[in-house]
Amino acid sequence: MSSDSRTSPHLVDGADLAIVTGQLGRTPQAMSRVVARCRFGLPAAVETLPYDAGGRPFPTLFYLTCPTLVAAVSWLESRGGVRAWSARSEAEPALARAVAAAATATRHRRRELVRRYDLAMIDDGASLTTGVGGVGDVHAVKCLHAHVAHALARPGYAFGRAVLAQVEDPWCDDGRCAAFAGSAEAAS
Repeated sequence: MSSDSRTSPHLVDGADLAIVTGQLGRTPQAMSRVVARCRFGLPAAVETLPYDAGGRPFPTLFYLTCPTLVAAVSWLESRGGVRAWSARSEAEPALARAVAAAATATRHRRRELVRRYDLAMIDDGASLTTGVGGVGDVHAVKCLHAHVAHALARPGYAFGRAVLAQVEDPWCDDGRCAAFAGSAEAAS
């Protein structure tokens, strides 16, 4: 990628960038692509670049943006979800293998993104050794949001799919995030 890539933090632009910005209520981390969309075709999860334009690390590869889904996963987390899913992963070898495999895939993909986009790294790549949600231990579960986002990006991810299946009312019924697309049109 040209040197211009370091000054332009987003590879996602236009309406998708405006929608994600509106969904989050802030400028998002540098994103490489939308990896999942809701039934209305709006961004639900994105792939973030491992480093921003200044070389600062961002350890979460796949990031949920859909506010309805984020709230539903937060509800699950607030009721002891991380602890419960950590215990379940420890007790069920298939889930533990899935978490470890996702951590390995995350490490590989983040390294690939650094190479592809020639990203500067102020930590000399130290954060590239982390797994899903930025955890150092490949078997650890820290953030259910990151695991659900991973499952949306990679539908074969059994652990994230199982967490998502436990989330109540994960999607809105009215496509409300479409309203954020107007921000892109107004900026044009």
